[in-house]
Amino acid sequence: MSASKRAEASPAEKAKVLLDALPYIQSFNGKTVVIKYGGNAMIKEELQESFARDIVLLKYTGMNPVIVHGGGPQIGSLLERLGIESRFVRGMRVTDAETMDVVEMVLVGKVNKAIVRMINQHGGRAVGLSGKDGGLIRARKLGGHDQPAEDDIGMVGTVDKVDAAVIDTLDRDGYIPVIAPVGVDHRGNTYNINADLVAAHVAAALRAEKLVLLTDVEGIRGPEGTVLPSLDATTARDLIDKGVIEGGMIPKVDCCLEALAGGVSKTHIVDGRVMHALLLEIFTSEGVGTQVVRRR
Repeated sequence: MSASKRAEASPAEKAKVLLDALPYIQSFNGKTVVIKYGGNAMIKEELQESFARDIVLLKYTGMNPVIVHGGGPQIGSLLERLGIESRFVRGMRVTDAETMDVVEMVLVGKVNKAIVRMINQHGGRAVGLSGKDGGLIRARKLGGHDQPAEDDIGMVGTVDKVDAAVIDTLDRDGYIPVIAPVGVDHRGNTYNINADLVAAHVAAALRAEKLVLLTDVEGIRGPEGTVLPSLDATTARDLIDKGVIEGGMIPKVDCCLEALAGGVSKTHIVDGRVMHALLLEIFTSEGVGTQVVRRR
C-alpha cells in the first residue's frame, strides 16, 4: 500500500469532519459573509483554486458569500510595463488621471473577471461588479479637495455610502457578487479605494454575519508575540494605543472595528496562505486567524 493510501482519511473520519461542521452550517444558513480577497491567496495558483472551491462550497451550504478584492501587485506590474512611475505617500499609491485609468483597467477589467471565471469554473455563479454598478459605492476624495499639493495623492478615495440593492438582488437570485474597489463621487469622478475599507462598508451595509479579511500573516499578535485567537473591540483599541498592534495591521483592525460598529456580528483576520482558510475559519472551532468581536 502506498504512503498516500495510508495517509488517506477513512470513511468514518471523513463523516466525522462533515458532522463536526454541521452545527456551523446550520447556524450560518442564509447568512451573509463578506470576504476581502487579497495577498498570496490571489497570487499562488494552488491558493486561488482553494479559495474558489471554498466560495462555491459556502454558497452551496446556504451562505451568501460576497467578495471584495484587491489588486495592488497587478496594478504595479502593469504600470511598470507601461513605463509609468509608481509613487507612494504614507503607503498609498499616488493616483493621477493616467494611473487611475490603469487602476480601473486592472481591477475591473482583468482581476475582477479572472476571479469570476475561476469561481464559475468550480461550479459557482459569480458576477463581477465595481462600485459604479447600480450606484453601489459612492466615494469621496481622501483628504478632500483643499489639501496642500504635497499631501494630495490624487484619485484615491474613501467610502461615503454603500447602496447594497444590487448585491441583495444578486444574492436572492443565487449569484455570488465579486466587487472591485472602485467608487464614484457625485460629480462622476472615479476613485481607487482600499479594498479592506470597501469590504468593511459593504459588510456593514449588508448587516453581514461575518467580515473575513484574508491576509499574509497568521493573525493579530498579543503582547507576548503569540497569535490571539479572539479579542474584543476594547482590547483591540488598547493594543493599538500601546503599540502592540502596529504597522499594516492597524488599518485592518480599524476596518474590523468599523464593520462591528456598523452592525456586523463578527470579524476575522485570517491567514490566506493556508489552504481552505475560509472553511477552517468558518466551520471549525480552531480557525486560522484572529476573531475580533464587539465584546466578550
